Amino acid sequence: MPNPSDARPSKSLFWADFKWLVSLTVIAGGVGWMLGSLAWGLVVGFLAYYLWRSYAIQKFYHWLNRSTVDPPPDLSGGLWFVANEFYASKQQEQRTHQQMMGLIKKIRASLMALQDAVILLDRDDCLEWWNASAERLLNLKSGDQGKEVFDLINIPEFIDYYRSAKSPNDGVRLKSWRDSERFLQCEVTHFGEEKLLIIYDVTRLQHLEQMRRDFVGNVSHELRTPLTVLMGYIETFSDQPDLDPKWQRGFSLMTQQTRRMNSIINDLLLLSRLENEEVGERQCIDMPRLLTHIFDDAQVYNKEFGHLIDLHIDSQQNLYGSEVYLNSALLNLVTNAIKYTPKGGEISVSWQAVKGGCLFAVSDNGIGIAPEHIDRLTERFYRVDSGRSRATGGTGLGLAIVKHVLYQHDATLKIESVEGKGSTFKVFFPSHRVCGVSELKTDE
Repeated sequence: MPNPSDARPSKSLFWADFKWLVSLTVIAGGVGWMLGSLAWGLVVGFLAYYLWRSYAIQKFYHWLNRSTVDPPPDLSGGLWFVANEFYASKQQEQRTHQQMMGLIKKIRASLMALQDAVILLDRDDCLEWWNASAERLLNLKSGDQGKEVFDLINIPEFIDYYRSAKSPNDGVRLKSWRDSERFLQCEVTHFGEEKLLIIYDVTRLQHLEQMRRDFVGNVSHELRTPLTVLMGYIETFSDQPDLDPKWQRGFSLMTQQTRRMNSIINDLLLLSRLENEEVGERQCIDMPRLLTHIFDDAQVYNKEFGHLIDLHIDSQQNLYGSEVYLNSALLNLVTNAIKYTPKGGEISVSWQAVKGGCLFAVSDNGIGIAPEHIDRLTERFYRVDSGRSRATGGTGLGLAIVKHVLYQHDATLKIESVEGKGSTFKVFFPSHRVCGVSELKTDE
């Protein structure tokens, strides 16, 4: 349905020209009639209108070609209306353009003032623009404009990240290719067919993290020797046949706590090795055999809980990695399910081939986890319920160790849980980690 407001300009244009045509025709016709030739009068009237309109159109055309910034010339009829509307539109467009240019200048000035390097890349991954910090941090020069980003950063880790990055949260940390003492964090943001590369200098943060890792590792190592001595003497004294019964409870509690402290130190040392990217011996791991050993260890641990534990091995595919670390991580998931499931519960452990890789899963019908805790479970010392964790003997480091082991094996952990109904921990190993099929079939 046509808009009434759109019809009004058309009517104005029509009547503006039509009244001039009628006026000239009437005047010329009247003069012709008085001179005894109405027809010639009308012809002259039409000719006068045509010449007048041609002159007006010529003036309008020259104005368009000269400059639409200047006000339009004095035009009569519909052309005056068109010229004024066009002039107003151009004025508005100019004001908008000036505002946009001012905003762009502010944005560019803000980017130039940033301490972080900002590089704009075109659709062909070539350098289009960068700020002053990028010049200082990466030693860029004007001649680098148009070069491919991989000519600037030719590091395999960066190339792999750049080609697979989907969000800025997937940043990669690298040692500077210009200065070996510096560490840089690179993040890529996509917008349209272009990309924004932001590079942070994280040298101080890297040093602080390394100091923390060294401190934890050194302190844990130094505590291990005196703790071993304490454990030895406590066990010796507690085994004395003539020990006064009133001391037996005290020695029993000291034994429990020293063992718990020893577990924490062992976990801290393992976590320290993982954080320092210490990798175990890499080999093709016989997964059915490994899972059978984990199942046997879980059954021993399960004696005081009395759970029903099922092992389902639906695939004979193996993984390439560190058997020691992988055994620690997967066993940790199984023992967690045992610890946090009420006595007499059911636990299912499975290994299967899925699209794009293999899946290890542990399911239970235990206490479950509230949604607000799931994202923080892999943080070190994070506890959903500190009282229950102490009662079960947990160190608060198990899932942190799991996270680092899985990271070394390019695996991802997904946690599904309903509070009061149970949890499922799924570990997905990508296909490039699969290294073959076991020759011996393993029964559940």
